This record gives sequence, structure tokens and C-alpha cells, in this order.
Amino acid sequence: MSPEAIAQAQLDAYNAQDLDAFVGWFAEDVTVADLNAAPILQGRDAYRARYADLFAQYPQNRVELLSRMVIGLTVIDHERVFRSPGATPFEVAAIYSLAGDKIARVDFVKA
Repeated sequence: MSPEAIAQAQLDAYNAQDLDAFVGWFAEDVTVADLNAAPILQGRDAYRARYADLFAQYPQNRVELLSRMVIGLTVIDHERVFRSPGATPFEVAAIYSLAGDKIARVDFVKA
């Protein structure tokens, strides 16, 4: 699969709140960080736990893709996040770095 297809597949699984499918797109040793900061999350088990909590807390959570840029094995998504129908959405840039057919690192820029 192309990097763009992998990024889209994980976004689709995220929006469906299909935890197994979503987490399956990430490497066993995935690293998550805010851009230019120390990692805030390391490993697929920690990733799964974080998103299990998020999906439970926000059952209507979803992301709208505003734009996407693909450069080699890096995918940069500009996303609008809706936690619930009445909540004010917020925007993030998610920078996905791929290794093979998995996302190995995610760096976030939050507005």
C-alpha cells in the first residue's frame, strides 16, 4: 500500500472508532510526540490504551481531513477534530512517518 493509502486507512478506522483496525496500522514500537518535543507515548500497547480511553470518553469523536501532503514515506495531514457534536472543533497537523507498511512515528502540531 502507498503511504497515502495507509494514512487514509488509519483515519477511516479512527473515525469508525474501530480500535483494532486503527491500532493495526501502527508499528509495534510506535512513537508519538508533539513536534520538536520528547515522546509522549511509546509502543503499540500504550497507543492502544490511549485511544481506547479517548474512544470511550468521546464516542462521537471524529476527524475531518482538510488537506494531505505526501513526501516519500511521510504523510502530513491537516485535520479538524470534533470531540462531540456541541463541542468546538480544533485543528492539528499530524505528521506520520512510515516504515514499511506501518506508521512508526506520529508528531502532532496542535492549534
